[in-house]
Amino acid sequence: MSRVRQAPRWWFDGSTPPLPARMLSKLYAAAVAARVSLYRKGLLRRKQAGAPVVVVGNLIAGGSGKTPLTLAIVERLKAAGFTPGVASRGYGRKDARAAAWVDADTAPAIGGDEPVLIARLTGVRVRVDADRAAAARALVAAGCNVVVCDDGLQHYALARDIEIEVIDGRRRHGNGLPLPAGPMREPAARAASCDFRVLNVGSDPDLVAGFGEWPMWLAPGDAMPLAGGRPRKLSDFIGQRVHAVAGIGDPERFFTMLRSLGIAVVPHAFADHHAYSEDDLRFGSDLPVLMTAKDAVKCAAFVTERHYMVPVRAELPEAFWIAFLARLPAARTQAGGADA
Repeated sequence: MSRVRQAPRWWFDGSTPPLPARMLSKLYAAAVAARVSLYRKGLLRRKQAGAPVVVVGNLIAGGSGKTPLTLAIVERLKAAGFTPGVASRGYGRKDARAAAWVDADTAPAIGGDEPVLIARLTGVRVRVDADRAAAARALVAAGCNVVVCDDGLQHYALARDIEIEVIDGRRRHGNGLPLPAGPMREPAARAASCDFRVLNVGSDPDLVAGFGEWPMWLAPGDAMPLAGGRPRKLSDFIGQRVHAVAGIGDPERFFTMLRSLGIAVVPHAFADHHAYSEDDLRFGSDLPVLMTAKDAVKCAAFVTERHYMVPVRAELPEAFWIAFLARLPAARTQAGGADA
């Protein structure tokens, strides 16, 4: 049974990384700096999508809560009268090089778990492509007037109008060192150039956003039976033992949320983007099984009446949405034709 691949302990526990990791870290940091310099000097060109582009990303390797925020942004844009589309690499799909349209019926192995989830929950056009600029252009050609890029802060080939860094409230930037000595894809100073910094506090009341950060809470919805039937309030499970399944960047975030509601969790952490098999969900007891929405899209073929999806909704201060939407008209006037 595949379990979660743990990040190296030194990323987040304050211990000293081994010498080989520190040496490789210097090479990685130099390569990142050289690539950024090429774009700044214009030796590598950024491609315009032809419409405003909003990039939701993070600076560390691993998940931080980008997809819940992407979902919330798409819904706000729709409510404001925009026609958004979502561009994604589609991490974990079988043919990562092939561009594809993703809808509610696309198999996660073809479209990627997160793009399929976004398509099912929002109904907007979703395009997966390793070339995010090409995905954005395809969305605009299909009628979208705003492109939301789920991940992609480091995909500099795509010109963007708004950048949002999502920060894991529990782990933040870890030891602040570049890969592989630390979790950083880019230096922490890169955050200063982002238009918004969103701190994912999940359901933890002890996590507080710092100066210049917007808090994002993850509010759980009703437990949705994956084999069909009526939703159940999570309060129905208070005081009960349940199997909790999470194959996300930080599985503990899901387990902590359930525990905070008074649910007795038997945790089962899997690797992010794990491809589930029926054997993965055989736990040797008939307890209810609660799983994240991202995991549920991959388990439809072998669920029973014991299996439930627990969706979460990203909630942010209304002031964030006012500030975010205020930037879009200006971004729209700046969007021009696509560069070659």
